[in-house]
Amino acid sequence: MSLSRAPRRTLLAVGVLSAALTLSACGGDSNGKSGGGGNTNFVTNTGGISTAAKGERAATGELAGETLDGKQLDVADLKGKVVVLNVWGSWCAPCRAEAPHFAKAAKDLKAKGVEFVGLNTRDPNKQPALAFEEDYGVTYPSLYDPQGRLILFGFPKGTLSPQSIPSTVVLDKEGRIAARSLMALNEEKLRSMIDPLLKEK
Repeated sequence: MSLSRAPRRTLLAVGVLSAALTLSACGGDSNGKSGGGGNTNFVTNTGGISTAAKGERAATGELAGETLDGKQLDVADLKGKVVVLNVWGSWCAPCRAEAPHFAKAAKDLKAKGVEFVGLNTRDPNKQPALAFEEDYGVTYPSLYDPQGRLILFGFPKGTLSPQSIPSTVVLDKEGRIAARSLMALNEEKLRSMIDPLLKEK
């Protein structure tokens, strides 16, 4: 099919996604600025972590598909737990920097009801991503999203959506978007996004 005959919505979505990921790929903004203007009711602390108050949180769209190891995963099935969604690529230096912190936190917090799910993007085949997981001891699953469709369509407009690589979004126990970071995280900052949600009733 020629580009001139391709469905307009598909072309628009691909264009928007390409622009977004090109502009923000492998972002490591050390001052932690988070995007998003207007009256969003999001609060961003000095560490670059944005949060939404309990009554202001939105649910994600569909975040489901095949994992890097060929299994099927639907994030909606994890409702009742705090879920950490980490957008990463094997080619991304800040992703490599934060990976050991995520691997350790995932193991330490699983018994407390925290699940980690990666969103692997812009890896044209799975082999480099699988090697990345082995190198850094990442044992939690990652949805394979080479074109970034889950990232584009899985987070409603106006929410704390991932806008760079790496990005981390934390869902509360109801499956709602509660916190987001647009930069690489160490374990201390990662836990600062998770711990308040574990205390919620």
